[in-house]
Amino acid sequence: RAGATFQYLLVQKTGAQKNVGLIQLNRPQALNALCEGLMAELRQALEAMESDPEVGAIVLTGSQKAFAAGADIKEMQNKTFQECYNSGFLGGWDKVSIVRKPIIAAVNGYALGGGCELAMMCDIIYAGEKAQFGQPEILLGTIPGAGGTQRLTRAVGKSLAMEMVLTGDRISA
Repeated sequence: RAGATFQYLLVQKTGAQKNVGLIQLNRPQALNALCEGLMAELRQALEAMESDPEVGAIVLTGSQKAFAAGADIKEMQNKTFQECYNSGFLGGWDKVSIVRKPIIAAVNGYALGGGCELAMMCDIIYAGEKAQFGQPEILLGTIPGAGGTQRLTRAVGKSLAMEMVLTGDRISA
């Protein structure tokens, strides 16, 4: 919706002809951790950009320190599997992958766990010199949960994907 204000995002149209939608994740105190509120706002911003005939492409970015450091663990830690499943906890996370306009992830800093998965849902990833991609869920005793294992395998091949998922190691740009 036009003129919407967001708590967790900075949204604008940019470019010489104002035809590029720019969505910046804006939770610096949490390294842009993907909480339910941020993801709801992201879906809303993407829907607005998708329906705006002036927008031809969308850029999704974070900060110099973190694109997105993953799902908000503090938000998840006290939920059981059943609570997550019944509430549709990850519902709508795939909105990025179904938007019909091209989405470019501009990544610098950390893109870990859900942040890495969010970047992989975009059509193109531009990675800065400080970009770090990883799936560190194994270090918490779990596995990537929003399609990361499938997307990562397609992006980097089975061997590197297995190494990243099973060790929690990161790769640079």
